[in-house]
Amino acid sequence: MKFKAKIMDEKAIQRATTRIAHEIIEKNKGVEDVVLVGIKTRGVPFAKRIAEKIEDIEKEKVNVGTIDITLYRDDLTKVDENPILNDTEINFDINEKIVVLVDDVLYTGRTVRAALDGIMDIARPKAIQLAVLIDRGHRELPIRADYVGKNVPTSKAEVIRVQFEEVDQINQVTISKFDK
Repeated sequence: MKFKAKIMDEKAIQRATTRIAHEIIEKNKGVEDVVLVGIKTRGVPFAKRIAEKIEDIEKEKVNVGTIDITLYRDDLTKVDENPILNDTEINFDINEKIVVLVDDVLYTGRTVRAALDGIMDIARPKAIQLAVLIDRGHRELPIRADYVGKNVPTSKAEVIRVQFEEVDQINQVTISKFDK
């Protein structure tokens, strides 16, 4: 893997987070019925950051849950007979709520499809929206993000890596290319 470029630093991530928080508030005319659900792993710290920004802006706390999509993935093979579950934690009612699914990178759409299945097994939300830090294209399913931090057109030979301090001890987004 060959490093190509840093596409977002800590300040760029903060600006994108602030903008997404404002967009969520504006689109939903406040946050009264809004909850955030981060997709494990890096969607969780991103969801918490968005919730903090919303609270700073609106002076209203937004519930944040986490969803583990392991059992909903469509690419589990025989090797994965005992998948590691990181637990889904949604300790509040999401029926008739606007659920904003949060993830770090939107690529093929398969992760989001798995998260949608997981959410629908739990409850019947009023609506489900999607917030991502990076949209890199190459969709295999008809899924589109409602809130995007940055669109980064990529080739399939490139890899986007989002790193959050809570998980990786650094805040940045990089792009690398597979060596030939």
